[in-house]
Amino acid sequence: MLQSAETRSKLDDAVAHEQRIYESSNPTSRRKFEAAKEVLPGGNTRGSLYFDPFPLFFSSARSSKVTDADGHEYSDFGNDLTAALFGHSNEAIVAALQAGLDNGVSYGGTHDHEVAFAREICRRFQSIERVRFLTSGTEANVAAIQLAKAETGRCLVLGFFGGYHGNVLNWLEPESEMNVDRADVRLARYNHIETVEQIVREEGEDIAAILVEPIMGSAGGFVADTAFLRRLRSICDEIGALLIFDEVQTARFAVGGYQSIVDISPNLTILGKFFGGGLNFGALGGAARHMDRLGPTHVRALSHGGTFSNNVLTMIAGYAALKEVLLEENVDRLNTRSNELRSALLRQANSRRVPLQLGSFGSLISTHFQADMPRGPEDVQTPPIFRKLFQLFMINNGIFITRRGQLTLSMANTEDEYLALENAFGVFLDRYGELTDAFR
Repeated sequence: MLQSAETRSKLDDAVAHEQRIYESSNPTSRRKFEAAKEVLPGGNTRGSLYFDPFPLFFSSARSSKVTDADGHEYSDFGNDLTAALFGHSNEAIVAALQAGLDNGVSYGGTHDHEVAFAREICRRFQSIERVRFLTSGTEANVAAIQLAKAETGRCLVLGFFGGYHGNVLNWLEPESEMNVDRADVRLARYNHIETVEQIVREEGEDIAAILVEPIMGSAGGFVADTAFLRRLRSICDEIGALLIFDEVQTARFAVGGYQSIVDISPNLTILGKFFGGGLNFGALGGAARHMDRLGPTHVRALSHGGTFSNNVLTMIAGYAALKEVLLEENVDRLNTRSNELRSALLRQANSRRVPLQLGSFGSLISTHFQADMPRGPEDVQTPPIFRKLFQLFMINNGIFITRRGQLTLSMANTEDEYLALENAFGVFLDRYGELTDAFR
């Protein structure tokens, strides 16, 4: 085994090598990135898509492929950070949108499409009796918190270190000055119920809600112990707080969301991303006794609106996605093939004695090059430099993934793409697997 100092040097050299290939292959993306800085802060308008030395500029996306400004086509396993569950041009969704365009892009009034879409969501989620549409998962999370505070008359929200509920509720960076209501947030450790109970003992009478991702996505695909989630449910019942599940990512795992898998009913559920069929979307759903406060005719109505909340094209795309694509057989098929991929990647690592843990569930696969499965952010050992090496290598070999190392699978990815990913992963392990010694 190489000594750690020597391995760290080799790791630096490996990153430099892959970066040289990346830079020389993508001069147009680099030029466009530099030009974008003239009008966009840092050449970017969505921070999660940035990675150094510069991000790719995409010119088109179709089915399971994305094409960049230099003409390279990639098998997409980033899939718009989980939003492109159906691929980039699903025929049923595109056909519904094309038909909808004939009647206008914005109505400025209530319409049948939003009612049909809401009815279908309520049919699928046992915990949802009413739905309020919004324009993003971030907005839905903020609305859920404010609703919980109004319903309980309390001021505090209990969340978790590493949780991500949108740019203004970014508990990956708890001290970020972009975060709202920082003074009203208490953070516990994910999967460590004793830290939750400690906060409840001290401030339980002021806690309006517990906000949790049933699988923590952006931080690294940490799966919550079912007993942990059940205890959160019982704590909320005991102290009179609302339990909010952020299922923006996890709703993809079953037609009734991940809550149907673990059989736990939250008071409020946040939906987003792929539920809009590829268009801007957010939704807040829950029991009528809570949600009806958002209706303008309620005796204690909470003011809530949004110009594009019921945009007709989003409603059409979302409804088509649910009725024609997000079907139980399609979800099961994707989860099954994703689990086969998960097993194949683990076999490759084990046969080469490279430490690897694959977090999350089903069609989301979070990569951690370490011996033990992380249960929360504090357990992650894979350093950013190795994630950079992994991403650049995969991009250089025709497979697009994000810097965080999450493989996001879509219903459009083909069998050939799965096999290509497996083969590229094997080459990566052969070439660079021993470098994990640098951070073991």
